[in-house]
Amino acid sequence: MAQAAAIIFTVLMGALAIFQAALIVGAPLGHFAWGGQHRVLPRRLRIGSAVAIVLYGLFALILMMRAGLLASWPDMSWIMPASWIILAYLALGVVMNAISRSLPERLTMTPLITVLLGLTLIVALS
Repeated sequence: MAQAAAIIFTVLMGALAIFQAALIVGAPLGHFAWGGQHRVLPRRLRIGSAVAIVLYGLFALILMMRAGLLASWPDMSWIMPASWIILAYLALGVVMNAISRSLPERLTMTPLITVLLGLTLIVALS
């Protein structure tokens, strides 16, 4: 179960990374992200999108290692706490998206982040 959850998590993070990359290059989808105040993101939020892509990749790697799908470092002691940190980060993301002033962001990102939170919980508990 944890392996399937980690794979689905990674696919969804990949889709979010593509979305963030589209925002970086100027796609008019900003109403779905970063509070929805800008259809085309300003430079500072494009930088935030780049950071988000890096975080998504890191999160996916950690959960894939936690689920035993990727080889990891000899000392695995940091993987379990890292998975719980990701869980806390996503829990905060659910709250932040749920209170967004942007209706499109609330309606799309809140359920998506909630699914990612559930998948992370499955992997973290494994």
